[in-house]
Amino acid sequence: MDYLDGNALGGALGELFAVDVTAAVGQCASCGTTGAIGQARVYSNAPGMIARCPACSEVLIRLVRNEDRAWLDLRGISCLQLALPADR
Repeated sequence: MDYLDGNALGGALGELFAVDVTAAVGQCASCGTTGAIGQARVYSNAPGMIARCPACSEVLIRLVRNEDRAWLDLRGISCLQLALPADR
């Protein structure tokens, strides 16, 4: 077998999303602009939150939550660079 199932990502993804994502550097999949997620324009007057590129206004992130679940769509970001904690 040349592959593992998706559970193999559990530890690595858990570590990544335990950091401050607003400080992460993302690249817009539409225009290529790179910047901190904290610089995105966020619209929260919908069922969820929408983060748009400050340069071209394309959607970067969609986040919808309810009491026990969250739906996260990152397809507007071609790359997300996260700093890892030093105490790993």
